[in-house]
Amino acid sequence: MRTAIYGAGSLGTVLGAYLTRAGIECDLISRNKAHITALQQKGEHIVGKVDLTVGVSALLPEQMQGTYDLIFLLTKQLENRKVATFLRSYLAKDGLLVTMQNGLPESELAQVLGAQRVAGCAIGWGATLQASGVAELTSEPEALAFSLGMLTPGREERLQAVASVLGVMGPVTIEENFIGARWSKLLINASFSGTATVLGCTFGEVAKDKKARRIAQLILKECFDTGHSLGITFEPVQGKNLEKLFDYQGRVKQKLSYLLIPLAMKKHASLKPSMLQDIEKGKKCEVDSINGILSKEGKRAGIATPVNDLVVQIISRLESGQLKPCRENLGFFKAFLS
Repeated sequence: MRTAIYGAGSLGTVLGAYLTRAGIECDLISRNKAHITALQQKGEHIVGKVDLTVGVSALLPEQMQGTYDLIFLLTKQLENRKVATFLRSYLAKDGLLVTMQNGLPESELAQVLGAQRVAGCAIGWGATLQASGVAELTSEPEALAFSLGMLTPGREERLQAVASVLGVMGPVTIEENFIGARWSKLLINASFSGTATVLGCTFGEVAKDKKARRIAQLILKECFDTGHSLGITFEPVQGKNLEKLFDYQGRVKQKLSYLLIPLAMKKHASLKPSMLQDIEKGKKCEVDSINGILSKEGKRAGIATPVNDLVVQIISRLESGQLKPCRENLGFFKAFLS
């Protein structure tokens, strides 16, 4: 399969290194000219939890030619319809675009490309772009797992082929209940990416700080309640049943859920959310596609999501420069922490 990684930032660069090292030919494509130039001239260097240097094929979008059988999409969702329209002529007629984006992006992409040409992949690991050509893997290597699927059946053979490609990096689960896998990823992102962005810290620092951990736990609960109201069955993540671990009704289960959070985040303690990375660079982030989509779905389900809604409001103020990501922002949550 002719393969491309479109939006080869932090995650895409790490993915490209593993695929290329395994002998899978793929083009890494990004609008970041400095990054692409570095990849073309020096190859890429993966640091952090591993140390890899790999020569890769890297292109700017205007350098793309021909069609691809498989395109992994890792751009921000801010221009998804525009990006899908651009990629339409580069995706083979029987090709598959696999979105690795956050949130619930498949439906909008399918409106442009067709439902049978769009699959989704929820990933539970993180990375940070340290410099042009250099990406840091911030999750432990054993956490490099993928949940793959489609909203509509019909491309099972192609999904198996995609799973074989991703399998060179880590375990791949083809989900029959893919929407449940998406909600499990949304659960983690809204709770920990949202909280860590507000406070300007990593997932591990959220888990260690008692007040920050409680904020994340409250958002977990809001996401569980919303999903259950919409008929969602949350899929396990890396073999762990999130509902059994973190959902609660009474005080005893609530306390146990709270105590388990640091253990659950151990493999991802160094993970710095992409929303925070964007804000630090003065860019608009994906809050509307992560915490914002939970607020939207909560309204649709008739479930209140006040803690998550507050995270959306604060991150919007971070984007505008009215606030800075810092621990002092815990003060906004005083009413929920008493």
